[in-house]
Amino acid sequence: MNLNNIRPAAGSTHSTKRIGRGQGSGKGGTAGKGHNGQQARAGYSQKIGFEGGQMPLQRRLPKFGFTNINRKEYRGINIDTLQILADTKNITEITQEVLVANGLAKKSEIVKIMGRGELKAGISVSAHKFTKSAEEAIAKAGGKAITL
Repeated sequence: MNLNNIRPAAGSTHSTKRIGRGQGSGKGGTAGKGHNGQQARAGYSQKIGFEGGQMPLQRRLPKFGFTNINRKEYRGINIDTLQILADTKNITEITQEVLVANGLAKKSEIVKIMGRGELKAGISVSAHKFTKSAEEAIAKAGGKAITL
């Protein structure tokens, strides 16, 4: 059996009803569209979520919450990632430029160093923010955490 000779199981498919092909077919005349309504016209398209004039679901449900316009979105980078970077690229100082060059952050992103993993290399890390555990891990490994 190949993809080019796969067929549906016998009796599992039916030929489609040909509409608008004369009265004898049972689907002639209005061709299954009923009598003279908006939906019987050519080019009819319905608004997304339209429910025939009934109040649509998205307007029946209550709104809740809000979006804080002053929210700062941080790019979280864990210290185990920094350890891998230090091992593979032989880096002793990690700055925003180094992170951007290695694809860990974008130029415009605000970077926060998180505390997952273990740091063995004594590297100095420059970032916008540090978690307490990350700062402690960097200090313990003999490095420096520099807040930008």
